[in-house]
Amino acid sequence: MVYSIKECGSIIEEQIKKLRIGHNAPKHLYEPVAYMLECGGKRLRPALTLMACNLFSDDIQQAIMPAVAIEVFHNFTLIHDDLMDNADVRRNRPTVHKKWSENTAILSGDAMHALAYRYLCRAPIELQPSLLNAFSIAALAVCEGQQYDMDFESDNEVTVENHFRMITLKTAALITASLCIGAICGGADQQNIETLHRLGVKFGTAFQIQDDWLDVYGNSDVFGKKLGGDILEGKKTYLLLTALQTADSDTGARLLSLLNNRTLPPEDKIGNVKAIYDQLEINQKAKQAISYCHSECASLLEKVNLSDNSRKKELENLITQLFNREK
Repeated sequence: MVYSIKECGSIIEEQIKKLRIGHNAPKHLYEPVAYMLECGGKRLRPALTLMACNLFSDDIQQAIMPAVAIEVFHNFTLIHDDLMDNADVRRNRPTVHKKWSENTAILSGDAMHALAYRYLCRAPIELQPSLLNAFSIAALAVCEGQQYDMDFESDNEVTVENHFRMITLKTAALITASLCIGAICGGADQQNIETLHRLGVKFGTAFQIQDDWLDVYGNSDVFGKKLGGDILEGKKTYLLLTALQTADSDTGARLLSLLNNRTLPPEDKIGNVKAIYDQLEINQKAKQAISYCHSECASLLEKVNLSDNSRKKELENLITQLFNREK
């Protein structure tokens, strides 16, 4: 049986509800955890886990709790990201540190980290060493990527290549782990796991470029948070780094001056930076980069060696759907 995107999403939602995390005590620790998990999101990573498992096996049962573990861990990183970025809104709702407190966000996030490992260990015992290894590598990579992202804020020598290295850690590592963990649960051989690993890196790279693009050119009502946040924070996004690499010296200096201006009203700063992006055709350049990664993902998925290639169709559809996302 090949599971559809919708069916995988339903399985994850049902399993998360069964956890009944918000009913645990102390409530001030677990209510924010439940709040994060119940406000939805794309459920991309657990869906990828189930679908990668399903490439190699009709039975995806043993991948369900590892998929939930990945989703819980992902949401833990969002709580801490929002705190570090001092973000007000996530998925059209107040962030945890705004709704409760900064201390609550730290502690509830830590609890989610621990819960993720607890759920991962509900996989069959013979799979646990491989799963824990893949998961731990990804968890550490996310931390490394976050640190690079923070370091880049005060580094004016960051290149597009540096940015891609950071993406590979911060964003792609958990997507890659989702695919590899699913494949391990499905009984895939090492060659197929490695191919899916490469696919995850390309997909994660495109996913982050899309996030960068959506922060400037997206629809705030659909995107779930205010646009221009990366510009106001001076984040070294793909858009900004490509602009600095493309611009002549005068335009580049004007762009840096805008980003460093602490007195300019936020809307004016965002508008002026966006005008420079438009002048340099950054919108089109970002879309081209995303399209290239999409082609690479399609090529790598084709190289996954299965006896029945029709099993790839749902994963192919999910990847295409996410390359066209608006949030």
